[in-house]
Formats: sequence, structure tokens, C-alpha cells
Amino acid sequence: MELAAQKRETGKANNLRKQGFIPAVVYNKGLNLSISVERRAFDKVFRSQGTSSIIDLKLDNNEEHAVLVKAVQMDKRRREPQHVDFYAITQGQVVQVNIPIELTGKAKGVKDSGGLLDVQKREVTISILPRLIPNHVEIDISELGMHDSLHVKDLVANLPAEAEVLDDLEATIVTVVAPRVVSEETVEEETAEPEVIAKGKEEDEEE
Repeated sequence: MELAAQKRETGKANNLRKQGFIPAVVYNKGLNLSISVERRAFDKVFRSQGTSSIIDLKLDNNEEHAVLVKAVQMDKRRREPQHVDFYAITQGQVVQVNIPIELTGKAKGVKDSGGLLDVQKREVTISILPRLIPNHVEIDISELGMHDSLHVKDLVANLPAEAEVLDDLEATIVTVVAPRVVSEETVEEETAEPEVIAKGKEEDEEE
């Protein structure tokens, strides 16, 4: 997917944001470019590609780079991107990416026993050639009974054979847990209005 970009001078980030652009950088071991991208265009591409798919970044001087989104700094109040780091891919070089985990099916422990699904991990980190990066990796949870779990090692077979998993293979992805039993006394305690001991003014964050 393509994304247009423009080279920029450093030190004018606030003006760019006011005009609807996001300051950004494109980098790798031998490259460091300051650029800007249109906010709406970036939002559209990022929603589609995320951090695990290659973006064709096209600069206004006809320079092109195949990149991955490595980091997005967000405005905590408006939930708008304030700065983007793009990593420029070198042909034939493996990259480290986070791949979204998609759970398929419905766990038996949820369907038959009223359990709850406790998802502890939503991405897996792998090292792989860019052309082999999958959009996501699926794992079937249908056979999970009460207190059963799936771990990173259980999805390795669903990744490309060339992928090297960088996460702990014993790390839990999802588990079926029993629903918490809440007593009436606990409900009363939790719903009671809390006592306000002190309330200070929150200071605005500075860029």
C-alpha cells in the first residue's frame, strides 16, 4: 500500500500538525530522513497495514522506500498520532515484527461450562524476511476446556517455516478461567462512593 510523504526541515513540527500533517522519520543503519505525512492518509494506511505489513513510502522527489511502522507517538487526549517512526527495509535483510494473533473458534470451557476467556497476549514477535511477513497468525481455541491454556509454542506451526519466534515459547496466549463469584458484601463495598482524600490539579503535558 502506498503512502505519500514530503521531506521536511526539523524544528517545525507544531506548524505541520496544525496543517494536518504528522512529522516522521525514515531510518535504518545507513539512512535517517526527516519527513511528514498527511494525517488522514496515514490513518487510512495504518488501519489497513498496522505494524506488520510493508508500506511503499513515496517522497515528493520521486524517492521511494519500503518501510514498516516501528513506533507511533499518540496525543493522549485527542488520540491523534503526533510522530511516526518508519523503518526502511533493506532487500534480503530479516526484520523483527509483531504479528497480530487471531483466535478462532469458541472454547468448550466458555460454551459448555460458562468460563471466561482471559487473553494475555495479542501479538507474537518474530524475525523474518519482509516478503514473508504474514498479516496475522491464527490459533484455534475450540478445544480449550475450563482452566486450559494455549501458549506461544502452540502457534509456531501456523507461522511461515522461515520465521524465528523471539518471544518466550512458554508465554501464555489465552486461558479459560472460572467466572469470579462476587458476594453481596463485595458488591456493596465496590459500589460505595469512595472518599476523596485530596484532589490536585493535573498539569498539562508539554511537547
